[in-house]
Amino acid sequence: MTRFKWTLAATALAAGLASVAPQPVQAQESIFIPLLTYRTGSFASSGVPIADGMRDYLELINQRDGGINGVKIQIEECETGYDTKKGVECYDSIRTRNPVVVNPYSTGITLQLIPRAAVDKIPMLSMAYGLSAAADGNRFPWIFNPPVTYWDGAAVMVSYMAQREGGFEKLRGKTLGLIHLDAPYGKEPIPALQALAQRYGFNLKLYPVAAADMQNQGSVWLNIRRDRPDYLYNQGWGAMNPTAVREAVRNNFPMDRFVGVWWAGGDDDARAGGAQATGYRTLSFHQAGTNFPVIQDILKFVADRNLSRVASRDRIGENLYNRGVYNSMLMVEAIRNAQTITGRKVVTPEDVRRGFETLNLTEARLKEIGMEGFAAPMRLTCADHSGGNNVFVARWDGQRYVRDTDWIAPIREVVRPLIDEAAKQYAQSNAGWPQRTEACDQRS
Repeated sequence: MTRFKWTLAATALAAGLASVAPQPVQAQESIFIPLLTYRTGSFASSGVPIADGMRDYLELINQRDGGINGVKIQIEECETGYDTKKGVECYDSIRTRNPVVVNPYSTGITLQLIPRAAVDKIPMLSMAYGLSAAADGNRFPWIFNPPVTYWDGAAVMVSYMAQREGGFEKLRGKTLGLIHLDAPYGKEPIPALQALAQRYGFNLKLYPVAAADMQNQGSVWLNIRRDRPDYLYNQGWGAMNPTAVREAVRNNFPMDRFVGVWWAGGDDDARAGGAQATGYRTLSFHQAGTNFPVIQDILKFVADRNLSRVASRDRIGENLYNRGVYNSMLMVEAIRNAQTITGRKVVTPEDVRRGFETLNLTEARLKEIGMEGFAAPMRLTCADHSGGNNVFVARWDGQRYVRDTDWIAPIREVVRPLIDEAAKQYAQSNAGWPQRTEACDQRS
């Protein structure tokens, strides 16, 4: 194999192996789902729990159900180290092996692969990350970013501020700080926040953190202490997040006004601040914890059979772990959908693209798959590949994240026009960007 570290699905792990050499994908007997993950490097603290959650849900489907409608899932990981170049090399190493969907798990990698998705005819799932404009399914028919975009998250953050202050009119003159990784991921919410600041009259202060300085944020926090923003929104990742929480504690920034995007909500992020980090907030679109049938089944069919790679059993149910579970659930449900649409059990990437476009996760369906109360219903269409779904704010209680608000809707009358315009600009600025030729299924 190449210089990348590949690991094979957990059927082999049943024999007690942590990883084995990869096997050829047998396209007619299985469904190949590669996972681009990062278990090493300065972003591993965020990457590991997500990789574990993604893998364990797919393994649950294999172990409990015998696969998706009887078709086993071939699971492989490719280590990117959250490095865009390595991520693209991982993609190149798997794209000819008939993957039915690709998970870049990095905004930088996603941005590099977006132009290739329509050419290679492989759907890409960038769940709640990547390019917000890709929610426009008419211009990006092969990209899916449910259940929300970063621009939805920015809007929810502003709505949350308005709730705390007593109305949107009370935001005028307030200051929102954005501390963010100085990378495509960290910068993504800025256009939406700028539009919202103009609409509601609040000030926006930006505090970029270079990747090389993730664990050395002293100068950034000097500026935050000087500016004293009323609220601080954290779009950090990896080692940046626990450092930011520790600095917030050290600088006496009010924890109940420090809110992370959903990726800045790792349990280890909050733990880093000790008891004084109690009250740290994060946006979320699913619950943490193990009190859901789907997580109980993972414990029974995966963890208890030593098929999980989690460092310890009690980390199952942590916030980012459950996010990985949610990510894989979306893929499995899109594949099931594709099987229903086409009548084939072994589906193609094009079939799965259609499965995503007709995805409709109702309350009843969530209950059937053991996720009642775990997440909210969502639906995608040909035109809307994200859904612009509601988000809630979770609070760190010193031990775990607990839900702190009701569902909060993004400010759709602001966000959707921004998405439409950005998608149009993207297509115009990329010469030869293809017009959509893919037909829409009737259920869209």
